[in-house]
Amino acid sequence: MVEERALEEMLRAASLRVTRPRVAVLAAVNSHPHADADTIIGAVRVVLGSVSKQAVYDVLAALVEADLVRRIEPSGSPARFETRVGDNHHHVVCRSCGNIADVDCAVGEAPCLHASNSHGFVIDEAEVIYWGSCPDCATKRLVNQQNLTTTRSDK
Repeated sequence: MVEERALEEMLRAASLRVTRPRVAVLAAVNSHPHADADTIIGAVRVVLGSVSKQAVYDVLAALVEADLVRRIEPSGSPARFETRVGDNHHHVVCRSCGNIADVDCAVGEAPCLHASNSHGFVIDEAEVIYWGSCPDCATKRLVNQQNLTTTRSDK
């Protein structure tokens, strides 16, 4: 857990004014990696009491703009936020429960991957999302398949 003083210094270093909502949102994102906005709002309300959804969305936007927070948007999922920025890492997403985990860069440094045709773009980042089943969901699926097989063979 990052101390409040360190969070304040991060805000100052990004030329952002230090406010209670900004510190609370940054702390919530840091404590809940890959959380959606509703989860962050809930965590901020525990600390600050009453705070509007719009205020949290505004702070998230400012933190993303300042590169203190990264916004990821896996297909079929609301936007998620994390404080791990600047290293061009990737993510793995469970198709069943939506759990998300970090995956370090596939090869070397950013952008990790090289496009077959850059179309003249100067590429500085690659975003990869791996999809599959987390260990818990894979185990549940295996157990369900075994139960189904046992049930069929009992008939």
